[in-house]
Amino acid sequence: MQRFSLRPHVRAMGLVAVLLLGLATPAHAADLVVSAAASLTNAFKTIAQQYEAQHPDTKVVLNFGASDVLMQQIVRGAPADVFASADQEAMNKAVDEKAIDTKSRHDFVANQLVLIVPTTGTVPVHALTDLTKPEVKRVAIGNPASVPVGRYAKRALEAAKLWEPVEAKAVLAQNVRQALDYVSRGEVEAGLVFSTDAAIAADKVKVASPVPMNVPLTYPIAVTSGTKQPQQAADFVAFVMSPAGQAVLAKYGFLKP
Repeated sequence: MQRFSLRPHVRAMGLVAVLLLGLATPAHAADLVVSAAASLTNAFKTIAQQYEAQHPDTKVVLNFGASDVLMQQIVRGAPADVFASADQEAMNKAVDEKAIDTKSRHDFVANQLVLIVPTTGTVPVHALTDLTKPEVKRVAIGNPASVPVGRYAKRALEAAKLWEPVEAKAVLAQNVRQALDYVSRGEVEAGLVFSTDAAIAADKVKVASPVPMNVPLTYPIAVTSGTKQPQQAADFVAFVMSPAGQAVLAKYGFLKP
Protein backbone atom coordinates (compact mmCIF):
# COMPACT_ATOMS: atom_id res chain seq x y z
CA MET A 1 0.00 0.00 0.00
CA GLN A 2 1.05 3.56 -0.55
CA ARG A 3 0.59 6.47 1.82
CA PHE A 4 0.84 10.14 0.92
CA SER A 5 0.72 11.43 4.50
CA LEU A 6 1.54 10.68 8.12
CA ARG A 7 0.38 7.42 9.64
CA PRO A 8 -3.16 7.59 11.10
CA HIS A 9 -2.13 7.28 14.73
CA VAL A 10 0.46 10.06 14.36
CA ARG A 11 -2.06 12.39 12.77
CA ALA A 12 -4.71 11.44 15.31
CA MET A 13 -2.41 12.18 18.26
CA GLY A 14 -1.50 15.55 16.80
CA LEU A 15 -5.12 16.48 16.21
CA VAL A 16 -6.12 15.42 19.69
CA ALA A 17 -3.37 17.64 21.09
CA VAL A 18 -4.64 20.58 19.05
CA LEU A 19 -8.19 20.02 20.26
CA LEU A 20 -7.18 19.62 23.87
CA LEU A 21 -5.08 22.79 23.75
CA GLY A 22 -7.48 24.72 21.52
CA LEU A 23 -11.13 23.81 21.87
CA ALA A 24 -10.62 22.75 25.47
CA THR A 25 -9.34 26.15 26.53
CA PRO A 26 -12.13 28.46 27.48
CA ALA A 27 -14.73 27.91 24.78
CA HIS A 28 -17.72 30.14 25.26
CA ALA A 29 -20.31 28.54 27.51
CA ALA A 30 -22.80 28.46 24.65
CA ASP A 31 -20.38 26.82 22.18
CA LEU A 32 -21.71 23.46 20.98
CA VAL A 33 -18.93 21.23 19.63
CA VAL A 34 -20.09 18.80 16.95
CA SER A 35 -17.61 16.14 15.80
CA ALA A 36 -18.81 14.78 12.46
CA ALA A 37 -17.56 12.49 9.71
CA ALA A 38 -15.73 14.23 6.87
CA SER A 39 -18.42 13.27 4.37
CA LEU A 40 -20.88 15.44 6.31
CA THR A 41 -18.79 18.61 5.93
CA ASN A 42 -20.92 20.53 3.46
CA ALA A 43 -24.29 19.42 4.80
CA PHE A 44 -23.41 20.06 8.45
CA LYS A 45 -22.04 23.53 7.69
CA THR A 46 -25.45 24.41 6.29
CA ILE A 47 -27.27 22.70 9.16
CA ALA A 48 -25.12 24.59 11.68
CA GLN A 49 -26.02 27.91 10.05
CA GLN A 50 -29.73 27.11 10.16
CA TYR A 51 -29.51 25.88 13.74
CA GLU A 52 -27.69 29.03 14.87
CA ALA A 53 -30.34 31.17 13.16
CA GLN A 54 -32.96 29.48 15.35
CA HIS A 55 -30.72 29.44 18.45
CA PRO A 56 -28.86 32.79 18.38
CA ASP A 57 -27.32 32.18 21.80
CA THR A 58 -25.53 29.05 20.59
CA LYS A 59 -22.41 28.87 18.42
CA VAL A 60 -21.90 25.53 16.67
CA VAL A 61 -18.22 24.57 16.47
CA LEU A 62 -17.71 21.90 13.80
CA ASN A 63 -14.90 19.36 13.93
CA PHE A 64 -14.64 17.11 10.84
CA GLY A 65 -12.48 14.05 10.28
CA ALA A 66 -12.38 10.28 9.96
CA SER A 67 -15.01 8.77 12.24
CA ASP A 68 -12.59 6.57 14.19
CA VAL A 69 -10.21 9.49 14.73
CA LEU A 70 -13.07 11.61 16.07
CA MET A 71 -14.14 8.77 18.32
CA GLN A 72 -10.63 8.50 19.74
CA GLN A 73 -10.51 12.25 20.32
CA ILE A 74 -13.71 12.08 22.35
CA VAL A 75 -12.52 9.07 24.34
CA ARG A 76 -9.25 10.86 25.14
CA GLY A 77 -11.04 13.89 26.48
CA ALA A 78 -11.27 16.31 23.57
CA PRO A 79 -14.38 18.49 23.92
CA ALA A 80 -17.40 17.28 21.99
CA ASP A 81 -21.12 17.50 22.63
CA VAL A 82 -22.38 15.58 19.59
CA PHE A 83 -20.79 12.77 17.56
CA ALA A 84 -21.96 11.91 14.03
CA SER A 85 -20.28 8.88 12.46
CA ALA A 86 -20.21 7.63 8.88
CA ASP A 87 -20.73 4.04 9.98
CA GLN A 88 -22.03 1.96 12.83
CA GLU A 89 -18.63 0.50 13.73
CA ALA A 90 -17.15 3.81 14.90
CA MET A 91 -20.27 4.58 16.93
CA ASN A 92 -20.23 1.08 18.43
CA LYS A 93 -16.65 1.68 19.55
CA ALA A 94 -17.82 4.90 21.20
CA VAL A 95 -20.52 2.89 22.98
CA ASP A 96 -17.94 0.36 24.19
CA GLU A 97 -15.88 3.24 25.60
CA LYS A 98 -19.00 4.71 27.24
CA ALA A 99 -18.36 7.90 25.28
CA ILE A 100 -21.95 8.52 24.17
CA ASP A 101 -25.43 8.57 25.65
CA THR A 102 -26.85 5.44 24.03
CA LYS A 103 -30.44 6.61 24.51
CA SER A 104 -29.72 9.58 22.24
CA ARG A 105 -28.38 7.45 19.36
CA HIS A 106 -30.26 7.67 16.05
CA ASP A 107 -29.57 6.67 12.45
CA PHE A 108 -30.15 9.88 10.52
CA VAL A 109 -29.02 9.31 6.91
CA ALA A 110 -27.64 6.70 4.54
CA ASN A 111 -25.15 6.85 1.68
CA GLN A 112 -23.88 4.84 -1.27
CA LEU A 113 -20.40 3.65 -2.20
CA VAL A 114 -19.26 4.60 -5.71
CA LEU A 115 -16.24 4.01 -7.91
CA ILE A 116 -14.92 7.30 -9.31
CA VAL A 117 -12.31 8.37 -11.85
CA PRO A 118 -10.84 11.77 -12.78
CA THR A 119 -12.80 13.58 -15.49
CA THR A 120 -9.48 14.00 -17.29
CA GLY A 121 -8.51 10.36 -16.84
CA THR A 122 -7.51 8.26 -19.85
CA VAL A 123 -7.58 4.80 -18.29
CA PRO A 124 -10.90 3.04 -18.95
CA VAL A 125 -12.40 2.14 -15.58
CA HIS A 126 -16.05 1.13 -15.52
CA ALA A 127 -16.28 -1.51 -12.78
CA LEU A 128 -14.38 -2.89 -9.80
CA THR A 129 -12.81 -5.59 -11.98
CA ASP A 130 -11.10 -2.88 -14.04
CA LEU A 131 -9.02 -1.93 -11.00
CA THR A 132 -6.89 -5.02 -11.63
CA LYS A 133 -5.81 -3.76 -15.06
CA PRO A 134 -2.05 -3.15 -15.28
CA GLU A 135 -2.61 0.42 -16.48
CA VAL A 136 -4.38 1.17 -13.19
CA LYS A 137 -1.38 1.95 -11.00
CA ARG A 138 -2.99 3.57 -7.95
CA VAL A 139 -6.41 3.47 -6.32
CA ALA A 140 -7.49 5.89 -3.57
CA ILE A 141 -9.14 4.12 -0.64
CA GLY A 142 -9.86 5.33 2.87
CA ASN A 143 -7.72 3.56 5.44
CA PRO A 144 -9.92 0.64 6.56
CA ALA A 145 -8.45 0.85 10.05
CA SER A 146 -10.00 4.25 10.74
CA VAL A 147 -12.14 5.43 7.81
CA PRO A 148 -15.68 4.07 7.28
CA VAL A 149 -15.61 4.47 3.50
CA GLY A 150 -12.38 2.46 3.52
CA ARG A 151 -14.02 -0.31 5.51
CA TYR A 152 -16.89 -0.40 3.03
CA ALA A 153 -14.46 -0.38 0.08
CA LYS A 154 -12.49 -3.29 1.52
CA ARG A 155 -15.69 -5.22 2.19
CA ALA A 156 -16.92 -4.70 -1.38
CA LEU A 157 -13.57 -5.68 -2.86
CA GLU A 158 -13.35 -8.77 -0.65
CA ALA A 159 -16.85 -9.80 -1.74
CA ALA A 160 -15.72 -9.47 -5.36
CA LYS A 161 -12.49 -11.37 -4.56
CA LEU A 162 -10.48 -8.33 -5.64
CA TRP A 163 -9.05 -7.06 -2.36
CA GLU A 164 -5.61 -8.67 -2.67
CA PRO A 165 -4.73 -7.28 -6.13
CA VAL A 166 -6.24 -3.87 -5.40
CA GLU A 167 -4.65 -3.62 -1.95
CA ALA A 168 -1.23 -3.60 -3.61
CA LYS A 169 -2.25 -0.47 -5.53
CA ALA A 170 -4.05 1.24 -2.67
CA VAL A 171 -3.19 4.80 -1.69
CA LEU A 172 -4.60 5.00 1.82
CA ALA A 173 -6.44 8.22 2.62
CA GLN A 174 -6.98 9.55 6.13
CA ASN A 175 -10.62 10.44 5.37
CA VAL A 176 -13.02 10.30 2.46
CA ARG A 177 -12.32 13.88 1.37
CA GLN A 178 -8.62 13.09 1.01
CA ALA A 179 -9.48 10.10 -1.18
CA LEU A 180 -11.69 12.40 -3.24
CA ASP A 181 -8.85 14.93 -3.56
CA TYR A 182 -6.44 12.30 -4.86
CA VAL A 183 -8.87 11.45 -7.65
CA SER A 184 -9.81 15.09 -8.31
CA ARG A 185 -6.15 15.99 -8.85
CA GLY A 186 -5.55 13.00 -11.10
CA GLU A 187 -2.96 11.55 -8.73
CA VAL A 188 -4.64 8.14 -8.94
CA GLU A 189 -6.52 6.36 -11.69
CA ALA A 190 -9.58 5.64 -9.56
CA GLY A 191 -10.99 5.80 -6.06
CA LEU A 192 -13.81 4.58 -3.85
CA VAL A 193 -15.83 7.25 -2.04
CA PHE A 194 -19.38 8.01 -0.96
CA SER A 195 -21.75 9.25 -3.65
CA THR A 196 -22.30 12.50 -1.74
CA ASP A 197 -18.58 13.27 -1.92
CA ALA A 198 -18.44 12.55 -5.63
CA ALA A 199 -21.35 14.94 -6.14
CA ILE A 200 -19.53 17.95 -4.67
CA ALA A 201 -16.65 17.47 -7.12
CA ALA A 202 -18.68 16.67 -10.22
CA ASP A 203 -16.50 18.98 -12.31
CA LYS A 204 -13.37 17.00 -11.44
CA VAL A 205 -14.53 13.42 -10.97
CA LYS A 206 -17.14 11.20 -12.54
CA VAL A 207 -18.87 8.14 -11.18
CA ALA A 208 -17.76 5.08 -13.10
CA SER A 209 -20.13 2.77 -11.26
CA PRO A 210 -22.15 2.44 -8.06
CA VAL A 211 -20.77 -0.31 -5.84
CA PRO A 212 -23.38 -2.75 -4.51
CA MET A 213 -23.18 -3.49 -0.79
CA ASN A 214 -24.81 -6.22 1.27
CA VAL A 215 -25.20 -3.92 4.27
CA PRO A 216 -26.89 -0.51 4.54
CA LEU A 217 -24.49 2.44 4.72
CA THR A 218 -26.20 4.26 7.57
CA TYR A 219 -24.90 7.14 9.69
CA PRO A 220 -25.62 7.32 13.44
CA ILE A 221 -25.59 10.45 15.59
CA ALA A 222 -25.57 10.76 19.38
CA VAL A 223 -24.98 13.09 22.31
CA THR A 224 -21.65 12.44 24.02
CA SER A 225 -21.59 11.28 27.61
CA GLY A 226 -19.09 13.99 28.52
CA THR A 227 -21.14 16.96 27.33
CA LYS A 228 -21.63 19.78 29.82
CA GLN A 229 -24.76 20.92 27.98
CA PRO A 230 -26.87 17.84 27.29
CA GLN A 231 -30.04 19.77 26.49
CA GLN A 232 -28.39 21.88 23.79
CA ALA A 233 -26.71 18.79 22.37
CA ALA A 234 -30.03 16.95 22.31
CA ASP A 235 -31.62 19.95 20.61
CA PHE A 236 -29.00 19.83 17.85
CA VAL A 237 -29.57 16.11 17.31
CA ALA A 238 -33.31 16.77 17.18
CA PHE A 239 -32.73 19.48 14.56
CA VAL A 240 -30.70 17.07 12.41
CA MET A 241 -33.55 14.56 12.65
CA SER A 242 -36.22 17.19 11.93
CA PRO A 243 -37.76 17.82 8.49
CA ALA A 244 -35.59 20.94 8.14
CA GLY A 245 -32.39 19.06 8.90
CA GLN A 246 -33.38 16.14 6.69
CA ALA A 247 -34.13 18.52 3.83
CA VAL A 248 -30.58 19.88 4.01
CA LEU A 249 -29.11 16.40 4.02
CA ALA A 250 -31.27 15.37 1.06
CA LYS A 251 -30.10 18.47 -0.81
CA TYR A 252 -26.54 17.19 -0.52
CA GLY A 253 -27.51 13.75 -1.80
CA PHE A 254 -27.90 11.80 1.41
CA LEU A 255 -30.53 9.08 1.53
CA LYS A 256 -33.04 8.17 4.20
CA PRO A 257 -31.68 5.56 6.63
